[in-house]
Amino acid sequence: MAIEGVSWRVGAVPIVDDVSLHLRPGEFLALIGPNGAGKTSLFNLVSGLRRPSAGRVVLGGTEVTRLDPYRRARLGLGRTFQTSAVFGSLTVAENVALAVQARLGGAMRPWRRRGDREVARAAGDILTRVRLGDRADAAAGALAHGEKRKLELALVLAGSPSVLLLDEPMAGVSAEDVPALVEVIRELTAEGARSVLMVEHHLEVVLDLADRVAVLHHGAVLACDTPAAVMAEPTVQQAYLGEEL
Repeated sequence: MAIEGVSWRVGAVPIVDDVSLHLRPGEFLALIGPNGAGKTSLFNLVSGLRRPSAGRVVLGGTEVTRLDPYRRARLGLGRTFQTSAVFGSLTVAENVALAVQARLGGAMRPWRRRGDREVARAAGDILTRVRLGDRADAAAGALAHGEKRKLELALVLAGSPSVLLLDEPMAGVSAEDVPALVEVIRELTAEGARSVLMVEHHLEVVLDLADRVAVLHHGAVLACDTPAAVMAEPTVQQAYLGEEL
């Protein structure tokens, strides 16, 4: 995926300012920066929730800058959000079955999923991958917050994305649940077939998972390099961390 010279202005104020990032196949790229740096705004431009003032977004060789979010999803782009969004009254398995059916086409009726072996098998496999296999029959609304984060990952994986945008997946997750969620996310790129762009404030998570780190400051890319090189950069320490590491 390529983000090329993307900008977004509100009046005369630049929210995202000439951002260019190239996400390599199978790469894990983390996006960090202070609050208000434009990270989620950039995600909204990449996923199609907003249209850029300038620049373009290319996914798998196809320019998607003006495409609606659902069309980008069909081309292989998946996204999670900062806040949990699941069907609380449905079971965990029913939530994933709906997402699988959306990809496969046909009637979206989760209560008939047991009669559709393909959907049931795919949903079960995905739940196993995110460590929720034993929670398949639980009501999604009754899950702990960390489990809901895993379910959101399952919903996105049901669409078989080649590029995955993770917007603060650790937000609100208890400290004891973070390691398990990190391992689930780590496996998303283990096979080399999926690229991940992640916004995250937990630096220990970023340093553990990322191949490269990009720093956004006042809507522009301040640095993009290996985690060690970025953390050692004085301009990053001044602008983002506020002190030397």
